[in-house]
Amino acid sequence: MISQELEKKVLFYRRDFHKHPETAWSEFRTASLIAEYLYKMGYKDLLFGSSIFDFTSVMGRPDENIIDHHIGRAIRQGAIKEWIDKMERHPGVMAVLDTKRSGPTVALRFDLDAVDITETKDPAHRPVKEGFASVHDGAMHACGHDGHAAMGLGIAELIMEHSNSLTGTYKLIFQPAEEGVRGAKAMADKGILDDCDYFIAVHLGMSHPTGKVTAGAQGFLCTTKFDVRYTGVSAHAGAAPENGRNALLAACAAALNMHAIAPHGKGISRINVGVLQAGEGRNVVPPNAFMKVETRGATEEIETYMYSRAREIIDGAAKMYGVESVVYETGAATTARSSNKIVDIIANEAVKVDGITEIEKTAAAEGSDDATWMMKRVQNLGGQATYIIVGSNLTAGHHNEYFDFDERSLFIGVDLIFKTLQAIAKNGARS
Repeated sequence: MISQELEKKVLFYRRDFHKHPETAWSEFRTASLIAEYLYKMGYKDLLFGSSIFDFTSVMGRPDENIIDHHIGRAIRQGAIKEWIDKMERHPGVMAVLDTKRSGPTVALRFDLDAVDITETKDPAHRPVKEGFASVHDGAMHACGHDGHAAMGLGIAELIMEHSNSLTGTYKLIFQPAEEGVRGAKAMADKGILDDCDYFIAVHLGMSHPTGKVTAGAQGFLCTTKFDVRYTGVSAHAGAAPENGRNALLAACAAALNMHAIAPHGKGISRINVGVLQAGEGRNVVPPNAFMKVETRGATEEIETYMYSRAREIIDGAAKMYGVESVVYETGAATTARSSNKIVDIIANEAVKVDGITEIEKTAAAEGSDDATWMMKRVQNLGGQATYIIVGSNLTAGHHNEYFDFDERSLFIGVDLIFKTLQAIAKNGARS
């Protein structure tokens, strides 16, 4: 059980982050405040920018003028410029604590970003009623990442408080751009996990009620996120339609036919056209169209099949309507399975945590998460990795404007993960 004082801090962090949500690659306020909190806790080894990202692996980052806008807004809303300046325009921070005693190296990942939706203004919605609803239209913490970041700070405080009794090295990774699976690969490719014996990621909710925990999620879907831009030729729709090349019709044909891709016989396959924007006027042959699309598959083989078929359809629609098409990949994740040894440690520690009423070692993951790049990086180098699900009663599903979670689950997650770290320190490095 964690102290009431720490509970209050974790609750404050969560509600402050919820009120000021920042979407992928714009998390400058969130990351700078986290850096400040960590520094005041005693973490002097804080890493940013090119020290933690391989910039060539960054996906789906906005244009620089948009980054300028978000930095300016963050500073106006209380961000700390000195920390932002260290980020090299890529928000995120990693704190490292070396206990100077022989032991394992453990990394923990906490994601920071919000979802691209507008939070409800319904006065019955608790964040509205209690004054911590999003102040940004089009951005909301509707997936629990505000809670993940708050848990990370709570765990960081416990690590520092008990550092004299711990062994080894701890890496606390506060990652941007999980939504759209855009941020983790650049961190994994940088090599910041290559010396790790253990890696832990965590997620709140995911159809689990408060009190239920899963020690190791399995079966994440591989995914590719991509944008499609069609460019045709405008023309007068009444006087000379034959001179036009209709990008809207090409996009519509592609959208319908992508959703008709045959499912794969070896496992789950998914596709979704989430955005389609096109045209300029009622009497103008549409010269442009834009789509946001994702494919998913239970394995890399299935995901490759879905993405390849989608690309064929996109190109075919362009030829059919005489327009040009360009595809931009904006995000990707792989699949992963949690490692048995660390799953067993977590399950054994969960019985000691107040508030946990149901423990399962493994369960199927919902959707995709780019923490899989980090899990695989550690596992491929001989380490152990897992993805914990901490159950939480939800007011609405993930990515819904009414989303909110049971804040008691924050304290359960902090206690469980810290007890796991203590057990890992006693058990030693990988075997």
